[in-house]
Amino acid sequence: MIQNMVIIVGAVGITHQQACCKTFQCRQGALILIPWCSLCDRELIQHREVPVVIVTLCRYVATKMFVSNLNARLAQRFLALVLLPRVRRDIAEHKRLHFALFQALKKSTYKAGAFYKGLLLPLCASRSCTLREAVIFSSVLKRSSLPVLHSAAALLRLAQMEYAGTTSFFIRVLLDKKYALPYKVVDALSAHFLSFGSEERQMPVVWHQGLLCFVQRYKHQFTTADRDALRQLTSKQHHHLVSPEVLRELDQAEPRDARVNGVTVAAAGAPAAGRFEKIVVESRVGQHVTEDVFNMPPVPMMDED
Repeated sequence: MIQNMVIIVGAVGITHQQACCKTFQCRQGALILIPWCSLCDRELIQHREVPVVIVTLCRYVATKMFVSNLNARLAQRFLALVLLPRVRRDIAEHKRLHFALFQALKKSTYKAGAFYKGLLLPLCASRSCTLREAVIFSSVLKRSSLPVLHSAAALLRLAQMEYAGTTSFFIRVLLDKKYALPYKVVDALSAHFLSFGSEERQMPVVWHQGLLCFVQRYKHQFTTADRDALRQLTSKQHHHLVSPEVLRELDQAEPRDARVNGVTVAAAGAPAAGRFEKIVVESRVGQHVTEDVFNMPPVPMMDED
């Protein structure tokens, strides 16, 4: 039923009897659903042929309806063609985001794939994302629960994308969610940060914060080569407050290629200064534990008064 509708939002004067269709009442207008045609034709009608004015307060209702009822591909097109330009225009005009549009962004996370492909990744790929937009979209990410697979794919795409200053906001927020990321994503993020070793410019503080968050969360998933390369990176891209913390976390890291069947193997010839000694401990997971009931330790008893 909902696939054969087109939205037109007008003044309060447009009534249900005049439109002969289903109407969702909003405070400043009416969201009207008129039976029309497929979504592809609707996009042409909305952007080229039929003048449509959508009230800001009705954006949330439209987003909730489309994201809940359309499939991921059509929801992605709605978010990319309708919601994202309206959000960016509202931020540019008012230097803040309307509450209804913020609620629409939060509701769009109901379909995580459409949210990333229709809002976040196009925003970063445009390379025109402002600092204010990055902070607002980051707050939406913080307040939303997104599946690990979609978030891992988004992190992989952000790491492979051409760097922009605001990209570090989204990388740091997604890393703060403490997902169990695949090794492919961890290696891509390592390569992303290591690519700045040849940069002559000093990276911003948010980049250093993203590096610290990455090392804190996934230091035990590094390879030995990546751990050593990240240690050298801190000498080229140095921050007087963040870089010492990064080095401290790297000193405690146990690379994944140094573990064999759950046993940590100490690196030969590794300097002991400034590092914790790694002790080889046999794993007893899954082994049957037996007790000798005739050789129990003495139990001290209290003396009677």
